[in-house]
Amino acid sequence: MTAAPRDILMVLGIPAVLIAPDDRIFAVNPAGETLLGKNIVGRHFITSLRQPTLLDTIEQVQRDGTARETRYLTNDGQHDMTYRVNCGAVPMQGKRGVLVSFEDITPMEQAGQMRRDFVANVSHELRTPLTALLGFIETLQGSARNDPKAQERFLGIMGAEAERMNRLVSDLLSLSRVEADERVRPRDPVDLSSVLQQTRHSLAPLAEDAGIELSLNLPSEPVTVPGDADQIRQVLTNLMENAIKYSGRGSSVHVSLGTPEYENRLREQGVRIVVSDTGPGIDAVHLPRLTERFYRVDNHRSRELGGTGLGLAIVKHIINRHRGRMLVESQLGKGTTFTVILPLDNLPD
Repeated sequence: MTAAPRDILMVLGIPAVLIAPDDRIFAVNPAGETLLGKNIVGRHFITSLRQPTLLDTIEQVQRDGTARETRYLTNDGQHDMTYRVNCGAVPMQGKRGVLVSFEDITPMEQAGQMRRDFVANVSHELRTPLTALLGFIETLQGSARNDPKAQERFLGIMGAEAERMNRLVSDLLSLSRVEADERVRPRDPVDLSSVLQQTRHSLAPLAEDAGIELSLNLPSEPVTVPGDADQIRQVLTNLMENAIKYSGRGSSVHVSLGTPEYENRLREQGVRIVVSDTGPGIDAVHLPRLTERFYRVDNHRSRELGGTGLGLAIVKHIINRHRGRMLVESQLGKGTTFTVILPLDNLPD
């Protein structure tokens, strides 16, 4: 057999196998051994590749010599993986062999699934208030046409549902803008003490109405970081507002700004903003998923309080844009603490 196909196989940077005209695996490159296993040379390709769609594709190429593409699904022990498989005919001893290469497209498949999930979630979130609005409009046009009390009550509910849709659309636009700018690091100097004081002042009425004690602890000297003041204010507003809304009456929310120090998580100088509450806490099972789009610990309560399920996703992208980190610690019955770490480097002179 000619050595040329084997030579081609060995320089490929992706998994590949060469199937001889006698249906046995003639050669496999190191990446192919990692994917399919060692000691497969000399075995019939059916015993090593197994998946019916791939086997059918190889047999079709053997019959007519036309290159084809298919998928190969596997699991690395932790995650499902998807490979795009290209099968092409190669001459071997005057007959037809098949070169099979595997391209890992798992990230693209995951991105596609995320887009599909996102569209499904947005559709679901909009469908609920839209259904309610359509139902109340039908009622107002019919049985409640001449009932002022019912009209007043229904119009109030319709207003709340319309506001819910407005918040969702606003958060979707905000998320889109943040994602579009995420690779561009902001460089304007931001006085964190000033932003925190402004945010606390704007949320004081909400805390008072909720029966929450809201306190703020700032260092004696101003702390300035490179960033986008509006986006940092958005992060702080979201974290503080969540703490107020979900802590429960009689709880307290404490916000503190640290002084600059070396941060191992950033491997440079940074500053910490800590938002902690004495509320009911969050079960540990939920913590890794808090920043996922539309993920809610308590769906019913979140919607009642006006949550869209996008706030912490927006927070995550803003912090990523600032090259920072966010930590979440919580214990049931003992409250929750969000810590935002922002770097101090590269401020303009």
